[in-house]
Amino acid sequence: MNDRHDDVLTKVPAITLGFWAIKILATTLGETGGDTVSMSWLGETTPEAGQAGLNGYLVGTAIFGVLLVALVWAQVRARRFNPWLYWATIIASTTAGTTLADFADRSLGIGYAGGSLLLLSCVLLSLFTWYRTLGSVSVNTVVSPREEIFYWITITFSQTLGTALGDWVADAGLGYSGGALVFGAALLLVAVLY
Repeated sequence: MNDRHDDVLTKVPAITLGFWAIKILATTLGETGGDTVSMSWLGETTPEAGQAGLNGYLVGTAIFGVLLVALVWAQVRARRFNPWLYWATIIASTTAGTTLADFADRSLGIGYAGGSLLLLSCVLLSLFTWYRTLGSVSVNTVVSPREEIFYWITITFSQTLGTALGDWVADAGLGYSGGALVFGAALLLVAVLY
């Protein structure tokens, strides 16, 4: 009875091929949105970057961070799984993660390697804390606000790490197309092994 109860109440979609297809599309949308706001609208890739005394990556992170917190709050308060709310929260997480990764990599002066290590540490710390607090990091156990908060913190840090790693690989000479092939092949390998 309890397993059935958890299946009904879990607010995370089943991890299927469809999930991964939508996840990739949502991540791409979030990455593009974050870069558009911080780099184009707020001018981080223009010669005037920083002249107004504002860091576009940090301002973008604040904007998308507020949106992310609002959507996580709505997601946690929702009584059951709502696909529109879930995927909007994923997009907000990816968008905030993009601007945060760019801030860590480019504005803190620690580069792609330093930003990636910092964000990997955040992912590992969130997973460790989640496990120590609740005894599991399984998405099948995301049925209460406490589990959901850990879930969204970990998702946001992992997507932020993904941005930092993707930018690092692209900047290392593979370009964005080469990076997409490398990470696409890695995902395919994981799927085959699964």
